[in-house]
Amino acid sequence: MTKEIVFATNNPHKLSEVRAMAGDRLRILSLSEIGCHDDIPETADTLEGNALIKARWVKEKYGYDCFADDTGLMVDALDGAPGVYSARYAGPGCTPDDNIDRLLRELDGVEPERRTARFRTVVALILDGREQLFEGSVEGSIDTCRHGRSGFGYDPVFVAAESGMSFAEMTSEAKNAISHRGRAVKALFSYLH
Repeated sequence: MTKEIVFATNNPHKLSEVRAMAGDRLRILSLSEIGCHDDIPETADTLEGNALIKARWVKEKYGYDCFADDTGLMVDALDGAPGVYSARYAGPGCTPDDNIDRLLRELDGVEPERRTARFRTVVALILDGREQLFEGSVEGSIDTCRHGRSGFGYDPVFVAAESGMSFAEMTSEAKNAISHRGRAVKALFSYLH
């Protein structure tokens, strides 16, 4: 029998990436599939804190074992910003394009060698009453314009050092092999198996 676990997200891009990685080993349920349509607050000042808030919310209110993630883009020339605020960098109600536009404006005129950045993901798992954290990161840089049509979020401007391509130019399989979320989720799945 395939084990079921909830991924505390309704982001269709994240869900599809993680489901592709799980294959037929796990059945990954989304928040909407368990009837959770809550706007779960992300009020912590760390990725670990936000991932735990989301996982605990699902466990306490819906009773499911689950995992949740939080991801930040840390840009060296911006002293680690947008960091924990990556999803709402351009303000409340912003779109991913708004976030990229703000990032590119703030890096305008910054020389290429100072545009280094990394993505970092923390996954919080609650299983059988225990909490566990898993982490993944990937080094790269921020390009001066968008490239590629795949991916989501900052993928069109984040160039992974390992590939020399933006995440949006890579297939989902190639991205999952080196991405921050891919690495954190692989560590989670390894623990689960």
